[in-house]
Amino acid sequence: MSTLEYTGVRTTGIYCRPGCGGRPNAENTTAYRSAAAAEAAGLRACFQCRPYRVSDLEDWVDGPELVCRAVRLVIDGYLDLRTETELAAHIGVSARHLRRLFAEQVGATPDQVARSRRAHFARRLLDDTDLPLTDIAFAAGFGSVRQFNRTMQDTFRASPRDLRARRRKADRLTADGGLTLRLPFVAPLDWPALLAWFGGRAVHGVEVVDGSTYRRTILVDGEPGVIEVSPGGEDHLLLRAHLPYWEGLIHVVQQVRRMFGLDQVAPDGRFASDPVLARLVAERPGLRVPGSWDGFEVGVRAILGQQVTVTGARTLAGRLVRELGTPVPGLSELGLTHTFPSAAVVADGSLGGVGLTGARITALGAFAAAVRDGDVRLDGSVSLEDFVASVVELPGLGDWTAQYLALRLGEPDAFPAGDLVLRKALGNGVVPTAREVEQRAEAWRPWRASAAIHLWAMRP
Repeated sequence: MSTLEYTGVRTTGIYCRPGCGGRPNAENTTAYRSAAAAEAAGLRACFQCRPYRVSDLEDWVDGPELVCRAVRLVIDGYLDLRTETELAAHIGVSARHLRRLFAEQVGATPDQVARSRRAHFARRLLDDTDLPLTDIAFAAGFGSVRQFNRTMQDTFRASPRDLRARRRKADRLTADGGLTLRLPFVAPLDWPALLAWFGGRAVHGVEVVDGSTYRRTILVDGEPGVIEVSPGGEDHLLLRAHLPYWEGLIHVVQQVRRMFGLDQVAPDGRFASDPVLARLVAERPGLRVPGSWDGFEVGVRAILGQQVTVTGARTLAGRLVRELGTPVPGLSELGLTHTFPSAAVVADGSLGGVGLTGARITALGAFAAAVRDGDVRLDGSVSLEDFVASVVELPGLGDWTAQYLALRLGEPDAFPAGDLVLRKALGNGVVPTAREVEQRAEAWRPWRASAAIHLWAMRP
């Protein structure tokens, strides 16, 4: 479940996050598992510690898997245009059972969680930006301005206009072009390591690392945009977004957070009994598992990278983008020229000009078609075992590709045990077999993805 626990104060009607300077009498307090649960109980966020400015449910790992996957779907906006019943059907349970699980584990219904997240994101936009209120309503995922006003009044006991008037002077961010937002995280964060990872694998024309900034093209409902992420302080990054419109901005921000692992939690002593991993984690406590902007893109890169170097895979990916990607004019000075092609485009397109073998073309086409048709789900709605099974069914794709893709999609227990670099890192003169690595990694569950990243980053 979430690593945060909120404290509700019955006498004042507020709730606080851990570390708040307030000291209420213990007999007047109640613990809540989520901000949504506290708000469902009728409490409002504390003005001093401002719970809406920190992450909440994204870091769930130890709770029931079904709840974790449902929470992720809610966070990613599944309920923006769908119902709780549709959410339940998507993960294979009844709506009644799903609501009961949420009540037990989260303390709020899926709809209440979605409502709370929209309200919190809108409140941050009111603080950090000068966006008009109407733009904020749709950027945060609300269906109408009336719904936005009502939810903000219910959640914060004030109108959006009044909340903006209360913002602190230091909250407001200014930017020369684009919209700049804070991306808070729990320190430490090894930003140079993340930049090195993404820079070494950057697809030419689609993404680039420039100094301490990561930049890439994205698509928002079919229209191109650009995101830039750079250091902002000890506890936050800065996201500068150049988008065709602000509707759904909440989901762009969430995807960037997942891309850089900002909501990951440390595996707290889970590796202490392993001498190699214990040393590696102590040396680099801020190392995060790199995620992805787009799961299909990472899957394509993984297939292109089979039996070739990272540099070779980058070259092939660049050719694929030139062949099938969509040109985006006016961005060449930023090192950006195209958006990455969709699964449908790759499935139906010609791959003959990329320089791939016949077997690789077959594998790439099969993967693209499976994603397009929903046979391989990249939204985290199925178990790791089912996801791996759906990938290895495809021609030319094995366990390594499936596990690596799952790791980049945010599966905390994904682990490509057959990877030669991992095996060498765990060897002591003799390279262990994949089976031996699997047996050793049993003690690291459910954090094996974090173990893999530390082993890959192992210094010679």
